[in-house]
Amino acid sequence: MTPDTALDGDALTLGFGRQVVVDGISVSLRPHLVTALIGPNGSGKSTLLRSLARLHRPRSGTITLTGTDGAAPRPIDSFHARDFAREVTLFSQSRPAPQGLTVREVVAFGRHPYRRRFAGLDDEDRAAIAHALDVTGLVASAERAASELSGGEVQRVWIAACLAQDTGIVLLDEPTNHLDLRYQVEILDLVRDLAHGHGAAVGIVLHDLDHAALVADELLLLSNGTVHAAGAPLDVLTSEHLSEVYGIRVDVDVDPRTGRLRIDPVGRHTGPPRSPDSTREDHQ
Repeated sequence: MTPDTALDGDALTLGFGRQVVVDGISVSLRPHLVTALIGPNGSGKSTLLRSLARLHRPRSGTITLTGTDGAAPRPIDSFHARDFAREVTLFSQSRPAPQGLTVREVVAFGRHPYRRRFAGLDDEDRAAIAHALDVTGLVASAERAASELSGGEVQRVWIAACLAQDTGIVLLDEPTNHLDLRYQVEILDLVRDLAHGHGAAVGIVLHDLDHAALVADELLLLSNGTVHAAGAPLDVLTSEHLSEVYGIRVDVDVDPRTGRLRIDPVGRHTGPPRSPDSTREDHQ
């Protein structure tokens, strides 16, 4: 991992055909911090993240990468693909289960930027793979065929491959999708560890606002391709901001016991929890 690497997008406009999806957004990913992109479907979160990974060319604006070597920030398009892959990792959604490969072999894909052509794995590669398998809970499944795994397990395999890539910038697009509760929590803990423990600059797209409140140091709340609010979770995750952006009443308060934000969308049937007895009585 290259420590203290930063990634900056300045005044980015992105689109598909004639449609503008992101309009003049600036974003900064800094070492030791988790920056979460949140907002409704279609607000431009994933498109913005993909542009930071060089998968979507901006119509206007610049994206630069800054390391610790004292050099000026460099446009990301100026990097050779292999060199860029040593700096930036992207976990994208909807990756299929690889056919004919074990879990360990899939995780080993993350070491590709460091390997010379036709060269095998060295000790550093094997150590990175073992660490990625360990922290994602996949050690016991390492020799299983990846095609035999559930959707949630495949999700963890691809996350492990990203971890094995060992970069200073980590981009994650909905990494908790399709995971059960235990692994959602473990992945969020891992995201925090990457930033706070290892010094990575983490950018993450999340739909779950509770997850965003739990994991993020900085938030960008997007709406119709623009930034509606940006800053610390307490400043962004307010009832006013969320109700306006999501078009539904959203109550926000702080749990006095844990100090965590509680985010409660209010629907027509929102009310206090009902006991099983009262539910049975309704159907008698």
